[in-house]
Amino acid sequence: MKPLIRPAMEADFEALERIENAADRLLTDWLNAEPWDPAPTGAERAAEPGFLLVSESPEGGAAGFVHVIERDGAAHLEQVSVLPEYGRRGMGTALVLAAKDAAARGYPELTLRTFVDVPWNAPFYARLGFVPTVPTTSFQRLLLETEGRLGLDGYGARQQMTASLEAHRP
Repeated sequence: MKPLIRPAMEADFEALERIENAADRLLTDWLNAEPWDPAPTGAERAAEPGFLLVSESPEGGAAGFVHVIERDGAAHLEQVSVLPEYGRRGMGTALVLAAKDAAARGYPELTLRTFVDVPWNAPFYARLGFVPTVPTTSFQRLLLETEGRLGLDGYGARQQMTASLEAHRP
């Protein structure tokens, strides 16, 4: 069954933080990374320029989300998170494809930053049409600097990936 993807509403904000914290536990276990900062609140994410989409669980309520930031005339996939109990059911794929469709209404491409060797990171995005690229905008370079300041490179190689949105144009 195809997941229902819809724009996030204020009523979803509390769930977004819970979803990301639960998904991050899988990542921190994989990376042996402790401690890990808690996720931003849904309200903090919604305050960023861009958009939030949620995937509903079969029982109703948010079970996953995608956050795309729009900055410097570009779209950047900031976060995709799915509750672990709904993993491997196509929800993450549906969220990324919906983000690509939505971003295609105003942007030629969608970028992201991710861990290279985490199976549900770079290999997952590569299957969805993302390819490794080099940061070129001031925003992309700022993301790279922020990752360095946070020490994310200490947990494994990271890279920027970009997907053309040409095929997703309405």
